[in-house]
Amino acid sequence: MRAEIAVIGGSGIYSMAVLRGAKTTVVRTPFGDSPEIIIGELKGRKVAFLPRHGKGHTVPPHLVNYRANLWALHKLGVRRVLATTACGTINPRMRPGDLCLLTQFMDFTKCRPLTFYEGGKSGVVHIDVSEPYCPELRGVLTDIAKKLGFRLHPNATYACMEGPRFETAAEIKALRKLGSDLVGMTNVPECVLARELGMCYAAVGIVSNFAAGISKTKLTHADIIKLMGKNIKRVQRLLLDAIPKIPKERSCLCCRALEGAAVRV
Repeated sequence: MRAEIAVIGGSGIYSMAVLRGAKTTVVRTPFGDSPEIIIGELKGRKVAFLPRHGKGHTVPPHLVNYRANLWALHKLGVRRVLATTACGTINPRMRPGDLCLLTQFMDFTKCRPLTFYEGGKSGVVHIDVSEPYCPELRGVLTDIAKKLGFRLHPNATYACMEGPRFETAAEIKALRKLGSDLVGMTNVPECVLARELGMCYAAVGIVSNFAAGISKTKLTHADIIKLMGKNIKRVQRLLLDAIPKIPKERSCLCCRALEGAAVRV
């Protein structure tokens, strides 16, 4: 089975029932097996759906096998990835229920494998992430959101924390001073690994709650899933309308990310 475009579903988005002729597969990779991936057709495009946390949300964010997930999609032929991620908001202009396009990230994870290139046979690579998210995909998502009349913030800086706990109020205060708009637990190293494979990657942040110290109530995952449930249809509509509009040929520089990145001796 092959696919050209993938959707990675985060918290609250565990399936993609609209795919025609859908079949499931599990891909073996050098980093372990992928979760169950659904592959089908959407308006003439071959699409793969991968639930980031596994079927039924069984894997916490710090234990997601990001390398196996991205390697599996690449092995299936995927070159474009649209991801969703639940976020807490630090920026008061971005409120629960809003959609945001990630444009920059700050990485505060601690113990995750961050690269496919760890020396030895794989070599050493220093990938450029000045622009971590594909401008071509972001442009398509922005255009579709406008046509649908959806409120979509076009630029957001995302702070990725290790999890699975929520952040302290002091951490959120520090992240605000550093310039973060959103906080979450899953987008890094996912977007970086996609870049290492020359894949185009864009992420839609779904604001699910005010972050610690901003929220006046206790943060619970149940509340996040409840709010996500109210917004899933909008997110799905955005992605489903965007997929057919993605150009067949890539005009961005994502596919050239490895040029000049490998260490030569």
